[in-house]
Amino acid sequence: MNLLSPGEVLLEGNWIRGAGGVVADGTAQRIESLLADALEKVAESADGWRTLYRDLRDGRLWELTYPHKEWHGGGPPRLSCVAAEYAEEKYLRHK
Repeated sequence: MNLLSPGEVLLEGNWIRGAGGVVADGTAQRIESLLADALEKVAESADGWRTLYRDLRDGRLWELTYPHKEWHGGGPPRLSCVAAEYAEEKYLRHK
């Protein structure tokens, strides 16, 4: 399992166009792996475009977004480390 290191604060996936179509790059694949094995879902935005996760090892909070709303499915994933204050404002106060 490829865990998050303490110095990481942003993982931005990409899509690669190949002969067989568009595929996720290594970073997008890593994000999917982290979501399955290393992060715990904490909350989701009402519109479903943002999800808050907690790193099971160090407790840091991570926000999963799909920043290319003009692309199918929002495009490739972005995982950003966020402050507790941000998480409180964006997710927990609006439940």
